[in-house]
Amino acid sequence: MSTLRERFVTAVAESAGLTDRELTDRLLGASVGQQAVNQVAWALAVQGRITRRPRADGKTGNYPVGAPAPDGAPAPLPSVEADSSVLSEDDVKRRLKDWLEADGWQIEVKWGRDPGIDIQAKRGSEVWIVEAKGCGSLNAMRVNYFLGMLGETLQRMDNPAARYSIALPDMKQYRGLWARLPQLAKSRTQISALFVAPDGGVTEVS
Repeated sequence: MSTLRERFVTAVAESAGLTDRELTDRLLGASVGQQAVNQVAWALAVQGRITRRPRADGKTGNYPVGAPAPDGAPAPLPSVEADSSVLSEDDVKRRLKDWLEADGWQIEVKWGRDPGIDIQAKRGSEVWIVEAKGCGSLNAMRVNYFLGMLGETLQRMDNPAARYSIALPDMKQYRGLWARLPQLAKSRTQISALFVAPDGGVTEVS
């Protein structure tokens, strides 16, 4: 049986420009969440096996490498690291809000400096609490952001049934900070990291 990645590549080759949602509907079913397809898409894009860029309707499509852009489509998206380095906190929240809503979550967002939980998502009986930060301008600032949001998340962990995550721009430094966090701390708190790309792609890492 072919893997999801193999079926994804075949579908993109046959129908260039499909969004993650459209690919999920085709490969897994209309009622299935799109996280698995999103993660495959982002991994293939990082490896240079596909390209992800806005379509003429503004939605992000997946294309074979070298495929021409359709008439009226915006320019291709810049590289992950180059674009992620300018995402503000509200940029991260906005992309995460769109990603969650596409998967059936109802979202409450605290924009700017409004106090409270940055993102509170609900889907039926499920609850997902997310603290978000932007790129920051200095390496030391990013370390402080990372440690601070972990502390904020721990202070909000009062619902044993909820999921808890931190959301950050998909940058090498933030991924490194998460990788160095002891696995024991991750497993006991069950906090995950959501790495947000400029095109709206989100990768969840536990």
